Amino acid sequence: MTGSRPKSSPLDALRPAAFGVDPSGERMARIRRSPHYADGVFTNPVAAQHTPSGSMLKFLPTYFRREERARRAPAGNVPVHPTTVADLATPAATGLRLTWMGHSTVLAEIDGRRVLFDPVWSERCSPFAFAGPRRLHPVPVPLSEAGDVDAVVISHDHYDHLDMPTVRALARHTGAHFVVPLGIGAHLEHWGVPEDRMTELDWHESTEVGGLTLTATPARHFCGRGLRNTQHTLWASWVVAGPEHRVFHSGDTGYFPGFADIGEQYGPFDATMVQIGAYSEFWTDIHMTPEEGMRAHLDLQGDPARGVMLPIHWGTFNLAPHPWEEPVEGTVAAAARSGARVVTPRPGQPFEPAAGLPADPWWRAVAARPATPAAECPVRSRTVDGPGRAGATVRA
Repeated sequence: MTGSRPKSSPLDALRPAAFGVDPSGERMARIRRSPHYADGVFTNPVAAQHTPSGSMLKFLPTYFRREERARRAPAGNVPVHPTTVADLATPAATGLRLTWMGHSTVLAEIDGRRVLFDPVWSERCSPFAFAGPRRLHPVPVPLSEAGDVDAVVISHDHYDHLDMPTVRALARHTGAHFVVPLGIGAHLEHWGVPEDRMTELDWHESTEVGGLTLTATPARHFCGRGLRNTQHTLWASWVVAGPEHRVFHSGDTGYFPGFADIGEQYGPFDATMVQIGAYSEFWTDIHMTPEEGMRAHLDLQGDPARGVMLPIHWGTFNLAPHPWEEPVEGTVAAAARSGARVVTPRPGQPFEPAAGLPADPWWRAVAARPATPAAECPVRSRTVDGPGRAGATVRA
């Protein structure tokens, strides 16, 4: 994108490369034209009242409390599935296969094409190799053995979703096209991704890669990587549709009524990949609880019998005060109450939604405390206001 590189300053040499850069030039001009950009920042479809940056001082004492810290990590080794190159090289028999690599990273094989969502292969989700949240389990398969990728899709620019070393490796060793929300191309260019190998999209804009249609859809979150949080990069959920199959990836988001609109316009989906972890009372508006994640899935599908839900954004990094296993237990409980189908594979375990669902509660054997039976998981209620559904009650 011509004129997109920011002007340099003497401080640039001190800025870690992983911080990325702010959009400028023609890229920034396009951002300013977005209907979702106002008063110098991107805005949410439903305003978020609470974000981590505004409540971090209250959160930190809880995060470092010794008696709770142990519960936020598994007590034993997470049983990573021994995925092999041959597993990933064999075509999906049904045309759709998903492999959850941990956190929000999913390899989706759709109608003969391969899409990698939010790839993070680094040991830490941090701008620094020596500090920051560290993996709670190893990557299931080396990136070099994951095979070629047609498209890399990024939901937003937080470190647990946009990982500089992984991006650089994919740019060097695959022919993947990067499809990202507005503004994130500035980071990619800074890290060496050629301009002709990336597409930046606003909400409800689409592009085609190898016969797949990739569409950025709304999410309720925020952005930022460096010391300043300029809110000049967009966040998004994603719809990927092939000739026979279609999937949804939520990225990070709080619950909002727009999921039903996304489902009506782009669904139904053979599978949804929905964020159900790293929630907290300190940032209720920008991450979903398990019950809210299940509600989002039901909104997207319109019928609990449609498709399957793959819970994401849990199990790999310690990012919130809840117990490590609570997100998946809560999701299983919510699925039982709603009649929806949820799949809980081990990290690295490929599965085809149409060919049977992994249902082994593998996490219970390594949780730091005896797992609460799904039917007994606590349920709380709160209210989400938004267009078309003011005061809608969300059980969470």
